[in-house]
Amino acid sequence: MRELLIINAKTIQHDSISILMKDGKITKVADKLKRDDSIETIDLEDKYYVSPGWIDIHTHCYPKWELYYDDADQIGYKTGVTTVIDAGSCGYNQIDDFYEITKHKVTNVYAFINIADTGIFRQDELSDLSNISLAHCKESIQNYPDFIVGLKARMSASVVGNNGIKPLITAMEIKKETRKPLMVHCGSFPPRLKDIANMLGEDCMLTHCFHGKENGIFNKNGEVKAEIIKAVERGMYLDVGHGKESFSFDIAKKALEKGIKADTISSDIYQYNRMHGPVYHLSNVVNKMWYIGYSLEETIDKITKVPNDFLKLNKGYIKKGYDADLTIFSIVEEEIVLKDSIGKEVILDKGIKPYAVVLNNSFIKL
Repeated sequence: MRELLIINAKTIQHDSISILMKDGKITKVADKLKRDDSIETIDLEDKYYVSPGWIDIHTHCYPKWELYYDDADQIGYKTGVTTVIDAGSCGYNQIDDFYEITKHKVTNVYAFINIADTGIFRQDELSDLSNISLAHCKESIQNYPDFIVGLKARMSASVVGNNGIKPLITAMEIKKETRKPLMVHCGSFPPRLKDIANMLGEDCMLTHCFHGKENGIFNKNGEVKAEIIKAVERGMYLDVGHGKESFSFDIAKKALEKGIKADTISSDIYQYNRMHGPVYHLSNVVNKMWYIGYSLEETIDKITKVPNDFLKLNKGYIKKGYDADLTIFSIVEEEIVLKDSIGKEVILDKGIKPYAVVLNNSFIKL
């Protein structure tokens, strides 16, 4: 049985914390724990913050596609993210292969299965309704009940073709049958956001909630659309899902002023927007939400506790019995240039910077 001890770390409330872990689980948490020479001990000397391991609930890390692809470790632990959730890159046709690939990754990898059998082999995977199979989704979930944490439906014009809202109707039926949460992508219409939101509620997540496109959360009068407010009241989560084209500083700021906040902060990262921007890594997106006006504490919650609770994982908390996934980070006092998907640039005078992670009972310095 391997043990690991972290001492003299700081919580985001600036309290001292020490954490004892054994075989991948947290076994003890206290303000102070004594060093034990028989246990591997990492002394952070009160220089670094520790949080539950960061969870990026919207990524694309199936490495074999041409459109959206990446390596789970490149977007995962190497950037301070201990768990990545692939958001529908794969459907029934590829999920076996994807699962085998994830076995060799340091980062924890889970998947929303695309309701289309083909996954995102091509952009318009929901333009042919025969590509959607309840039986295939159920079979995949039965084969990988822990790996597949939810369903994904991409509801925008380039994806659904002439099918409008029909793929989402089927997605909701699959959700009911499989009892898995559903993430819904919303972009250019048709279908209209109104028609999408009217169907969503508990165990549903609307991603790309702050994109700057016409089919967004604000009406022509500059107010949050009534159907969005009602869907949130029914239990729908809002997810950032930054991506190359889906995040606007102005929309996010305006939403905050109207009392609408994202529940989860995610990157929608894949190789291109990781290497060329404007995403780069999850902490970059967290810094943007910091700039918008979110507090440090709530941004950390939105990449730990909240995605954990939505997906019903055993992560997201520094408590006895939870998975011993940790992210260790600092707050750097320096000017950071941030750019949204519209091309707007802003400057933040400080930002969050990952230093190390704990995964599989190993302390990994970045």
